[in-house]
Amino acid sequence: MPPKVEKLPMGVVELDSSDDEGTGVPVVGMTKPEINHGGNSLSKSPVIENPNAVVPPDSNYRPLDSRSFWKAGNFEVGRIKSTAIHGELEHARVHPKFLHSNATSHKWAFGAIAELLDNAVDEISSGATFVKVDRISNPRDNSPALLFQDDGGGMDPDRLRKCMSLGYSSKTSNSTIGQYGNGFKTSTMRLGADVIVFSRSSRSGRATQSVGLLSYTFLRRTGQDDVIVPMIDYDISDHWAEAIVYGSQDDWSTNLKTILEWSPFATKMDLLQQFDDIKSHGTKIIVFNLWLNDEGIYELNFDDDDEDITLRDEANLGNTSKTNKRGRELQSHISYRFRYSLRAYASILYLKKFTNFSIILRGKPVEQYSILDELKLSKVITYRPQLAGTSKEILVETSLGFVKDTPSSVCGFNVYHKNRLIRPFWKVTADGSSKGNGVVGVLEANFIEPAHDKQDFERSSLFFKLETKLKQMVMDYWKGHCHLIGLKPLEPHLQNLLRESFVPPQVQVANAQTPSPTNFQTVTDLAAHPRPHFRSAQSGNSGRANCNMELPAVQPMTGNAIGSVKKDAQISSSSCMSIDQICEENIQLFRRCESFIQRETELKRTIEELEKELEDTKKKSSELSLRLESQKKLKLLKQLGQKA
Repeated sequence: MPPKVEKLPMGVVELDSSDDEGTGVPVVGMTKPEINHGGNSLSKSPVIENPNAVVPPDSNYRPLDSRSFWKAGNFEVGRIKSTAIHGELEHARVHPKFLHSNATSHKWAFGAIAELLDNAVDEISSGATFVKVDRISNPRDNSPALLFQDDGGGMDPDRLRKCMSLGYSSKTSNSTIGQYGNGFKTSTMRLGADVIVFSRSSRSGRATQSVGLLSYTFLRRTGQDDVIVPMIDYDISDHWAEAIVYGSQDDWSTNLKTILEWSPFATKMDLLQQFDDIKSHGTKIIVFNLWLNDEGIYELNFDDDDEDITLRDEANLGNTSKTNKRGRELQSHISYRFRYSLRAYASILYLKKFTNFSIILRGKPVEQYSILDELKLSKVITYRPQLAGTSKEILVETSLGFVKDTPSSVCGFNVYHKNRLIRPFWKVTADGSSKGNGVVGVLEANFIEPAHDKQDFERSSLFFKLETKLKQMVMDYWKGHCHLIGLKPLEPHLQNLLRESFVPPQVQVANAQTPSPTNFQTVTDLAAHPRPHFRSAQSGNSGRANCNMELPAVQPMTGNAIGSVKKDAQISSSSCMSIDQICEENIQLFRRCESFIQRETELKRTIEELEKELEDTKKKSSELSLRLESQKKLKLLKQLGQKA
């Protein structure tokens, strides 16, 4: 075991005199590429990589000049210096610019936040009960910073080094979301230029706490041509913080100096106080020097809603001040709000509802939203894709239906992978087509792999087969159910049938004993719903529907009427019509008719109020005109009197 030095109380930690020596931070690099228990980038003897680099003093802490994420990678890459030692092989380097270019895989800032939420959700198996997402202030300059904190198992020194390194992942379970060993780096660098991690863990009877700093600002300002990540570790098994030293004490002190120089915490006491609310295990991530948009304003908006974090540019696109009522209804639906509201996005991010875990956004738990609970006429369709290169089939259940009380333009599939939302409201039907409007579906597609940013799927043959299958599901469901909510067009031959068979209700009541020789079901429906423009259903490929609702009462039929009904039943059968379908559709149309009548009444009332208001206005206008005329006459008389 490496020697342990600097035995200090955990709660009150003083900075050693050796830690205060020197006025600047030496620019250092690693001489070996291995990643192991002590393999942080500053564990070897310091080597001056760039003597001409400008190193700001501690009192002059400042972020990068270019604060826009999409412009932060625009700089020249200098000549790469060799670090090979005699007898060792040359190795590939990772330039700091790669941190930025790697993070551009996240086009959407919420996609980056989702990666960090995934890491916390994966810790549920280690006992995590919450993840907090909040805005905090950077003590250096009072600028906003983004906090992620969970009470999971935490990371020991070895896991923290893997987390900070590219391509390493300790997650091997089929149930975990993370797998590529790249999400932490891409997500944090997409949100801000710098991130500091605090983690406590207890494994194999040893309790540790570690701090790691991944700072694009530090790497840029000190002119590094390799990614250097300073880290320090403590053994806290005996309730004391003992520094874990892997190389020399000077190396450990250099790591600490670099963290204090370039992190939001200027003293060792401030740094270690960040563990106070982590308790015995958990992880805290602070992303600072957040990126700005092209207008020079923070991309993440913390001001408009104290209980939410919004995307400023996306929220501006959703300004409802000049939209009509239908547009406002659409923009209030979660299919629109998730684009700019983190609370809305987090509410649909995971398919299954948590039982003992909460996402706490700015102090308030996120209420998980199930789109399945908002569907009417829902139906479950089974899909059995065959895995590529094998004869194995898997079972995938897709639930779909019409969304309630929402404009019919809301449509698409929420496709999840291992419980995580990958494609929200994916519209598989052609743009401009009304078929499929209002149809929303949910499925979990674990048989296809998501892209690295987890916002889409890899374009494999299984993906294209799934897309084709979902299109077929929408079309079949639309044909069989759209008429139930009044969205199916009226066929020409049904228009003629209704026009010919329409009988006003007064005439029908008077001639109840001798109804006219028309289709009996159509006559009874028209008697209940006296609107000649009602539509009737056509079975198409939807099959026959069962009508369990009681039909309106009718008078007994004569022999001629019975023969007429039989004749019309034959016509209905030859036209692929079903009495049950006509009944069901006309019931729906009757409900729509009632709503239109109610709306008409309200409009009439509004017209009457406006007409009354208009009359009052006209009276006031007449009174004002008379008063004005009298004043003019008085003025004219005064002028004539003065002249006389």
